[in-house]
Amino acid sequence: MPFWINLAAALTAFSISAVTGIFLIPLLKKINFGQTIYEKGPAWHKSKQGTPIMGGFMFILGSAAAIAISYALYRYKSADISAVKDNTAFYRLLAGYIFALLNAFIGFLDDYIKAVKKQNLGLKAKQKMALQFVFSCAFLYSLYILGDKATTITFPWLGDVNFGWIYYPLMILYMIFLTNAVNLTDGIDGLCGTVTIIAGLSFVMLCSAMGLWEYSIFSMAIAGGCLGFLLWNLHPAKAFMGDTGSMFLGGSIVAIGFATRQHLLLALIAIVYICDALSVVLQVISFKTTGKRIFKMSPIHHHFEMSGFSEYKIVITFSLVGLIAGILANIIYNI
Repeated sequence: MPFWINLAAALTAFSISAVTGIFLIPLLKKINFGQTIYEKGPAWHKSKQGTPIMGGFMFILGSAAAIAISYALYRYKSADISAVKDNTAFYRLLAGYIFALLNAFIGFLDDYIKAVKKQNLGLKAKQKMALQFVFSCAFLYSLYILGDKATTITFPWLGDVNFGWIYYPLMILYMIFLTNAVNLTDGIDGLCGTVTIIAGLSFVMLCSAMGLWEYSIFSMAIAGGCLGFLLWNLHPAKAFMGDTGSMFLGGSIVAIGFATRQHLLLALIAIVYICDALSVVLQVISFKTTGKRIFKMSPIHHHFEMSGFSEYKIVITFSLVGLIAGILANIIYNI
């Protein structure tokens, strides 16, 4: 596939995402869909009270248009016609994007409850988990009926290890954890969007090396959409992506990662999200068992924030970690 098609996906997603903000932000302000700040959070976050949420619709719309247009170009311009006659790859792409949208739906319900009730907490944890479990099962089943019946995990330098039936419950837990990990990373202006741009570009390289052209388009569309959103989300943010956006990005990262079937490389590319989520787990365990906190506040990006790091410094540092991890993942795959 010509690389310019990937560039077209990025440009389309970026443009639509950026322009959508011009109309969406005033609308969100008009209907009073603003962020309610957590009372125990950093005191300086109080100034963000009322900032419009659900800004994630910017890159959801942008990525949808970009994928549709770029995939049509791919089908039209493909030199290897036989490679696109089989619609299985298209259905796999569609299944992945629908999975991302279903997670966005969970996030939307969460944001809507927050906006209407004017409280920091939306859906109950059990409600979220139940919906995520159902949607994760549905996505795994869709991959199964589309031909992905392997129950193996590829370990670098060791090869494939077959986990048998236990593969499915393990993968469902893995999918739910990663989706929520991305969601937790959305806590500082520009952080989740910037880290996801890096992850998206890392997946573009990986998917291109594997010949997964449909998912390289998906990855580039996500990266381009997040870049357009950052015009409105960098500090000081004019809009937040909300759970609508972060859950969509979580679903996207999981879908793209599972398309590659490089489960461990997925964890490496997603290392920033995973560290953020593990910091919450460690904090809870420590506090419940010893009564002491490991971090000043979790997720860990808030620990750095309360230690004096500026939001820009945190975004740059975390993004560099993600970039190094993404490069390493591609190097490992190509060895």
